[in-house]
Amino acid sequence: MTRPLRVAAVQLRCGIDAAANLAHALPLLREAASAGAQLIVTPENTLRLDRDRERLLAAVNSSETDTEIQRWAHLAQQLGVWLLMGSAGIAATPGKIFNRSLLFGPDGHLAAHYDKIHLFDVQLDNGESYCESATVQAGEQIVIARGPADARLGLTICYDLRFPHLYGALAQGGAEIITIPAAFTYTTGQAHWNTLIRARAIETGAFIVAPAQGGRHEDGRTTWGHSLIVDPWGQIIAQLEHNEPGVLVADLDLDRVATTRAKIPAWRGTATMPLNPPVK
Repeated sequence: MTRPLRVAAVQLRCGIDAAANLAHALPLLREAASAGAQLIVTPENTLRLDRDRERLLAAVNSSETDTEIQRWAHLAQQLGVWLLMGSAGIAATPGKIFNRSLLFGPDGHLAAHYDKIHLFDVQLDNGESYCESATVQAGEQIVIARGPADARLGLTICYDLRFPHLYGALAQGGAEIITIPAAFTYTTGQAHWNTLIRARAIETGAFIVAPAQGGRHEDGRTTWGHSLIVDPWGQIIAQLEHNEPGVLVADLDLDRVATTRAKIPAWRGTATMPLNPPVK
């Protein structure tokens, strides 16, 4: 490998209490760091996973400097890793939150954040319904951040996965790794998860790191799990074939992004979104 990077995707089963979720994640994060991962990514709703709107709104705070979130920043520093908290709720306008990914550097500094753009408003055949827009304010900017080994990280969250134009913009912006922390429902995950993840990798010629929530949660929902790491050719290089908590570790050669894109430059012709702000 000429530009090696070891990454980890941590699969969780989070509940409504932030402190309990950190305690649940801590041994898995330590396992990933002990395995040599330089970048560790956790799922969507890592801080808390709760469908009760009023309870969730009462629990969120207005800043990444909140004590609960700062514990994750300190953990990145303690472990000496880049840590992407898949998402946390951050207070936005009255009655709304941002569903925000937070990227901490190994010094504990907040290197970048991304607010989920595409919100999960769906009605499934089995009677499940979700209206994320009732609680979450959509983000407006795509984000590419500098990470370990000077890698360009494109940040997305869960339902964003279904919107190829976002990934086309990330590819054209030079993203080499795209993170997709998720809390996919069991129904949609079983049908679409692997196919969509591999499609985004193939379309963009980028590595995909997709850690997921899995199993039956405290708020009553059930998520699919089956976290994945996929290479720029669309090949699965690591996966969890279950919905239990666990850790995936994979070695990436970042030079494969350029060589793959040179072979099939179709990503140049994909629809784009404005890259604002520019790469950090």
